[in-house]
Amino acid sequence: MVNEKKVAIVGCGFVGSSSAFALMQSGLFSEMVLIDVDKSRAEGEALDIAHGMTFAEPMKIYAGDYSDVADAAMIVVTAGAAQKPGETRLDLVNKNVSIFKSIIPEIKKSGFDGILLIVSNPVDVLTYAAIKMSGLPEGHVIGSGTVLDTGRLQQMLGAHVEVDPRDVQAYVMGEHGDSEFVAWSSAQVAGVPLNTFCELHGHLEHEAAEKRIAEDVKNSAYTIIEKKHATYYGVAMAVKRICTAVMRDEQTVLPVSSLMVGEYGLSDLAISMPTVVGRDGVVCRVPVPLNDDEQHELTASAKALKDIIDSVDFSC
Repeated sequence: MVNEKKVAIVGCGFVGSSSAFALMQSGLFSEMVLIDVDKSRAEGEALDIAHGMTFAEPMKIYAGDYSDVADAAMIVVTAGAAQKPGETRLDLVNKNVSIFKSIIPEIKKSGFDGILLIVSNPVDVLTYAAIKMSGLPEGHVIGSGTVLDTGRLQQMLGAHVEVDPRDVQAYVMGEHGDSEFVAWSSAQVAGVPLNTFCELHGHLEHEAAEKRIAEDVKNSAYTIIEKKHATYYGVAMAVKRICTAVMRDEQTVLPVSSLMVGEYGLSDLAISMPTVVGRDGVVCRVPVPLNDDEQHELTASAKALKDIIDSVDFSC
């Protein structure tokens, strides 16, 4: 039986521990189990957070193993080799698929029947790997996708037009990585087409601004890694947002990574696009209108992912 107040986190590095901290503060769960190949690390992170529980809502948090995840409502997988300076997310694929072969079968063996959230990179490929290895319904396995990229885009656009970024409706789609793109043609601010809103604020060089902002969004992780060697706070906040949408059955639209089943003519790969997310994971995908250039970018991004998927052995 699923415990609706229990979450497990696999991987206690910077992203996993930051996600654990964010989820502890969220109030979504009252029990959290941390799992890491280095159990001492998991124990240390659990103790560190547990020692502050008098300042937060009650939560049982502890280090455990895969036998502890059977009744979890959600599992968040952040385990994997870290992205190094100058290394793309896709360079990580073979290393992290191998790591997943030691994780996902253990989750399956436990009898877990909740929602599996993949955060490890390259997230689209690893989401596909988890779908293939876990035996879970495809809609119950989602990747963090371009949720953080979209958050970065909304923040930068908000700064550009001097408006609350929460009033910006714009999405980054495709691979969470070098071939991602912005669906500019459908971008709006408070229901007003983005270019129209920009002109109200005296911003007329639309093409130059779009190119600059899109590049800044795409290169954000590389910039942060160059300066502090890792990114974790932003993605932890994205993890909290996705978990909130699931556990509160919000039916909210987030650009998570999931298995395509014909949308935009794509199938048999996981890629990021706006998706209604609720208690059962993927409710439905939202095929936002794309212009010809954006459709070409999506096709190219999908091909880049499919070429990698076709070259990887997912058997375990």
